[in-house]
Amino acid sequence: MHGRVKIKTTAQQEEEKRKEREKKLKIYVAARDACFSKRSEGIWDDEALQLTQQLLSSNPDFATLWNYRREILMHLETVKDKDEVQKIYEAELSFTESCLKVNPKSYGSWHHRGWVSARLPRPDWARELTLCDRCLSLDDRNFHCWDYRRMVVKMSGVPVDQELAFTDRLIGSNFSNYSSWHYRSTLLPLLHPESPEPPSPCREPPQSSPPPSPQTHSHRVCEEQLLKEYELVQNAFFTDPNDQSAWFYYRWLLGRAEREEMISCVYVNREEERVAVAFSRPVNAQSVGLFLVLDGQPQRVEWRSVHPRFKHSPVWICSLPPGTISDITNERNLTVHWTEKHTHRDCALYTGRTESWCRDSATDQELFRSELSVEKTSVLQSELQSVKQLQELEPLNKWCLLTIILLMRALDPLGYEQEMLAHFRTLKEVDSMRSAYYSDLCSKFMIENTILKMEYAEVRVFSISDKNLTTLCHLDQLLLVTHINLSSNHLQRLPPQFAMLQCLEVLEADNNAIENLEGVYHLPKLEEVLLKNNKISTLADLQPLASCPKLKRLDLRGNPVTQTANVESELAELLPSVTDLLL
Repeated sequence: MHGRVKIKTTAQQEEEKRKEREKKLKIYVAARDACFSKRSEGIWDDEALQLTQQLLSSNPDFATLWNYRREILMHLETVKDKDEVQKIYEAELSFTESCLKVNPKSYGSWHHRGWVSARLPRPDWARELTLCDRCLSLDDRNFHCWDYRRMVVKMSGVPVDQELAFTDRLIGSNFSNYSSWHYRSTLLPLLHPESPEPPSPCREPPQSSPPPSPQTHSHRVCEEQLLKEYELVQNAFFTDPNDQSAWFYYRWLLGRAEREEMISCVYVNREEERVAVAFSRPVNAQSVGLFLVLDGQPQRVEWRSVHPRFKHSPVWICSLPPGTISDITNERNLTVHWTEKHTHRDCALYTGRTESWCRDSATDQELFRSELSVEKTSVLQSELQSVKQLQELEPLNKWCLLTIILLMRALDPLGYEQEMLAHFRTLKEVDSMRSAYYSDLCSKFMIENTILKMEYAEVRVFSISDKNLTTLCHLDQLLLVTHINLSSNHLQRLPPQFAMLQCLEVLEADNNAIENLEGVYHLPKLEEVLLKNNKISTLADLQPLASCPKLKRLDLRGNPVTQTANVESELAELLPSVTDLLL
């Protein structure tokens, strides 16, 4: 009928769109093939530059084309003067800016812009910072832009305090800006580092002291600034208790820096003529310059990790030549030198003693929490009360509950143990999807507390039965333990790290769900293993026990392996040293 606009059907519209896409695709493919052809022929001319620009404008994530474009630009540097190169690269910056409008998170565009800025004869860093500010105002979590901004800051020498003020502005406008909180955590140790501690009496001065660098600065923040940060972050999580950004930053503030790299323990056994050395972190003793000196004489020994799976381990052992220290009537003085870190540890083996050790206790090292001044303790106590008030308003807020636990750990881990366990139970109910994580974290804290109790009691027995443990950790701290009781927990394995218990004589692990004994490996003093009511199902699962030469008693009652045919005779063949076998 006259006067009516003809309406195209859906099928007609789709067909027209299809034809339009095919037309664009042909143009795109033709331009791409032309670029590839020119590159293979080594042609770096203006036409190639225009072709790559045409393609990258519509698809800025074509890495090969960015590479070709850089080859062209490097060629132009050789045939143009400095002013012409400046103009070319300024135009390139404008081009990458247009690409970022197509895709603000384009890897290729940001990488190319960084490459161009680094080669620009006269870079305008202020302009680049302004661009970053604009991009971050649109998306404050654009990590590509954050990475580029850090490069610009480094190249232009922006002062650290100016960058910290920048994070103040972003956090002030949006407490949920996780990237700003994270950036702040990297700046504070540079601007407000903790005062250096006096050197350890065991530390040897290096031959020359290099100037400090960003790679070697302390990761701790001075106490005065730390107290200000507590106030800032508290304002954030009281404003929005469910936003995780401020809570994560708060966890960083409550944490502690990496431990000083040191030899934490030296153990020597006269009967086995064996030395065990524990470090504050995993190392490769075969490559860090570890030397043993006995009564002033260097010894040629071969260091080996406690388990073949470990190339890096906190505990290393070596055997001395037969007869070296076996005479019980002689006193021997042993020193372990760690030349890479200019440190050493002495250990005296006195007359009549079959073993000796020298170590730092967990309480001395403050392994599991930072040492607190009176002022900081009072502030953290106030923080704990504030978070508890927030919890009264938000009783099911997981971040609030977890932070209360961390504050309790920082203040008094043993005194708050029962309250901590109650909060973990609530956490598992309100955040059931992460129940396994909370169980592992609770296990870690309970092991730390048990280590502290053992240290205070000055015993070598580690008992942590019926504590709902799901994992084992800090096993390097148990090098000297002779008796361990892990019974009635929820453990499924004894991991390779368990082999660090080089002095262990009795292992109790009844009533768990253990099906893997990989860590019970070459424990030279182990005599008794109690594994009643676990899930050991095959003789192969017991193979690691064959590496323990003094094993005499083994209890496997209630394990599936006891139902295996001929199990008793096969175990007698596998473990000939065992004289008391309970099936």
